[in-house]
Amino acid sequence: MPTRIVLVRHAQSVPPRLGAPDYDQRPLTAAGLAAAESLVSRLVGFSPVAVLSSPQSRAVQTVAPTAAALGLAVTTWPELREWESGLLPSADWETRYAYSWAHPGLAHGAGESLDALTVRAGKALARMADEHPGATVLVGSHGTFASRALIAAGRHADWESCRAMPMPAIYEVSTS
Repeated sequence: MPTRIVLVRHAQSVPPRLGAPDYDQRPLTAAGLAAAESLVSRLVGFSPVAVLSSPQSRAVQTVAPTAAALGLAVTTWPELREWESGLLPSADWETRYAYSWAHPGLAHGAGESLDALTVRAGKALARMADEHPGATVLVGSHGTFASRALIAAGRHADWESCRAMPMPAIYEVSTS
């Protein structure tokens, strides 16, 4: 029986500081916190047996209200973190990301390539299936991670769909 994985891209977060490394504790905005609360009834309807998340605060904060409503803890997995692009936040980030999507094997400095992120996402999906066979798992995540997880699950995602992804967004994949 397949495992159903409900990927939730985090709600609106405080923007990263331009020219400085992004930081894991970057939180949701007030609007993002309200959006996370508004997701509860929809996400509870999936009846997840576990709530997993990237360790980055904005992802945890997005699924925490649902976990609380279900009486579940949010368990963080480092492999669910956002793409470690090797790029500093900048005003021209969209151009740099588009280039990376066009060249997914390219790694910037010490960062990971999008191909490597797809492998990491695929391994995370497989781990979820191993640990929760036949169940539903709720996952707090990020836009680029979710896009590459969709690819790892055999679904379509590209730069345009990643760029257009709302905050928050919900995607379902099944794995066996």
